[in-house]
Amino acid sequence: MSTSLQSNVQASIVITLAIASLGAGYFLGSRGPTKPSPAPLDPPATNDTEQSTPDGDLSAITAGLLEPCKMVLIVRTDLKLKAGETAEHCSRATLDCFKVLSHRNPKLVRHWERTGQAKIALKAKSEQQILELEAAAKKENLCARLAYEKTTEASGTVRRVPTVLAVGPGPVEIVNRISGKLRLL
Repeated sequence: MSTSLQSNVQASIVITLAIASLGAGYFLGSRGPTKPSPAPLDPPATNDTEQSTPDGDLSAITAGLLEPCKMVLIVRTDLKLKAGETAEHCSRATLDCFKVLSHRNPKLVRHWERTGQAKIALKAKSEQQILELEAAAKKENLCARLAYEKTTEASGTVRRVPTVLAVGPGPVEIVNRISGKLRLL
């Protein structure tokens, strides 16, 4: 056998072994822990004690092997929040979704982490729109959490005003059904 043919055969064997090793590693890694998981913890309390819309079946959402996932952060523009306030509220809503979904659908969270943890900021025009989007997301079994700001009205009563809605993470196609018509922030 010539040396170039022999080196081509060796190279193809090495490439085949590398691909097989990667495939086996991914398969074994995606199976999850080998020990039985402890009983799921109650989802952490969110900063919203009186949830406006009950959650759907958060464990029902799955993503295909190479299917991209994302989270959207829908910010109310009618409140004219400062940049720092917007960042704080987005962080709070993101963390609430992450905590809840880590308990109720950890496989989806791991997939979102492996596919880049995409987060997109979008605009909402009003409180009514953000509450309608929350209800629509939960109807699709997506995780949706609101961040609030406390305001004092002229009568002296304190009111919690929703400022940011986080939806997801979830497959892009499903999240876009909820937020696809919104404009980028």
